Amino acid sequence: MENKSHAFAAGIFVLVVTALVIGLGVWLTRDRGNYRTYELSSREGVAGLQPQAAVRYKGVSVGKVTHIGFDTQTNGNVLIRIAVSVDAPLSPTTFAVLGYQGVTGLAYVLLDDAGQSYPSLPPGPSGLPRLPLRTSPFSQLSEQGPAILSQVEEATRRVNQLLSEDNQRLLREAVVHIGQAAGGVNALSRRLDATVQQRLDPALAALPPLAQDARQALQSLQQAGDQVAATAAGFGQTAQRLNAPGGALEQATRSAQTLSLAVDRFATSTLPRMERAADETARAARLTGRAATSVSDNPQGFLYGSGRGLPGPGEPGFTPPQPAGDAP
Repeated sequence: MENKSHAFAAGIFVLVVTALVIGLGVWLTRDRGNYRTYELSSREGVAGLQPQAAVRYKGVSVGKVTHIGFDTQTNGNVLIRIAVSVDAPLSPTTFAVLGYQGVTGLAYVLLDDAGQSYPSLPPGPSGLPRLPLRTSPFSQLSEQGPAILSQVEEATRRVNQLLSEDNQRLLREAVVHIGQAAGGVNALSRRLDATVQQRLDPALAALPPLAQDARQALQSLQQAGDQVAATAAGFGQTAQRLNAPGGALEQATRSAQTLSLAVDRFATSTLPRMERAADETARAARLTGRAATSVSDNPQGFLYGSGRGLPGPGEPGFTPPQPAGDAP
């Protein structure tokens, strides 16, 4: 009887402890927040998304997934209901996308804001407002997977063609040729080293004396340049003296002007007088010649005068001269 009482007491203790644990769990998991329910309709698959999955706004937990089913309004779409805290700053630009937690494959709903407002979606049969659901990057990757695999297959096929036996043989020949070219370059470098040591080194040794000579030549040129500069300065001073007021150039200019005036006076006054004197002298010479001719023809004219001259042709008393053969 005593053993049965101990067993009964232990059972009651276990039941009480279990009830307390259940009550503590309910008390700890209770949620006193105010939530607003939204719907999401997606044509893409929602693998990894479970009820009670987290709903996050820009990484901050703001709610949970309450239901996953099929959309009776659009055939083939998946309907997701989420409960979002009224404190979450949702706006007309808010959209939803499925996110995945690392390599576990578990999905959650991520809310974010776009740069422009989305057109409001009509509510479903339940009357709950709907948010636009974008395609997740993983869904895009799964859609483009076959294309990526085909491209990888094509790249692999081309790599296999590139590494075929003929190409490998050509590659080996190219490597051999490269080795031969490297040997030729090595031999050429040795020849260049020998040339530098045998020919260029003596020439380089002769450069310091040449540099000394060149330095002396430059000094001589500098001295000659200084002398030329001094001579140029003397010429400049001479030119300044010639161009100075009252200098040789100004005096020469005045002398030339005076000579020009004298030439003008000679041309305007002296030459006309000399021409008139020459004309009068010529006239006097002609008169003197005529007088000499008359004296030689009629010398008695000094004594008796010139008298009357012989009649000429057409004048009274003119007698034409007789030919010499007809004379008596």
